[in-house]
Amino acid sequence: MDWHLIVFEVIDMRSFSNLWFWIALAVMWSSASHWVLGVPFDMVGRARKHGGQSEIDLEDMVRINANRILFIASEAGLWILAFACFVLTALAVLGFVYWVEMAQAVFFLSFPMAIVALLSVATAHRIREEGAQGALLHKRLGRQRIYTQIVGMISIFVTSLWGMYQNLSASFLGM
Repeated sequence: MDWHLIVFEVIDMRSFSNLWFWIALAVMWSSASHWVLGVPFDMVGRARKHGGQSEIDLEDMVRINANRILFIASEAGLWILAFACFVLTALAVLGFVYWVEMAQAVFFLSFPMAIVALLSVATAHRIREEGAQGALLHKRLGRQRIYTQIVGMISIFVTSLWGMYQNLSASFLGM
């Protein structure tokens, strides 16, 4: 008996029926909503509650990360956008024209994160433009987190529906 046949029998390699895909989806969105512009969101609550050094630390981290995001966007943003569009288009064609399930799964993971990345660039630009500090900074970071969570909820819902469809259609075709 071939060992790789045993592995593929024990571990289902289809994406949407694989537990690891759903764990990765949950961890990805949990991390995305916790790390707003590269800053852990608990720092916002601590700065709002205690002020002082916590507020200074938050403002410094946001300033550093916002400047970093905007520098990358200004220097390589067009190339990153072009490459991301190429990859997302390739995944969409492979997944939804040629029905490659792994490409569908990666598309459902990466497309919403591309939206979050664009929202992050816009938020970083707005924070730097306004010189946001204190309550305004908390508001901007809170809104970015809410937008990320909304994109995440929609993404998880659509991915779940598509995954159920794929699993049901695979089970009916397997009969």
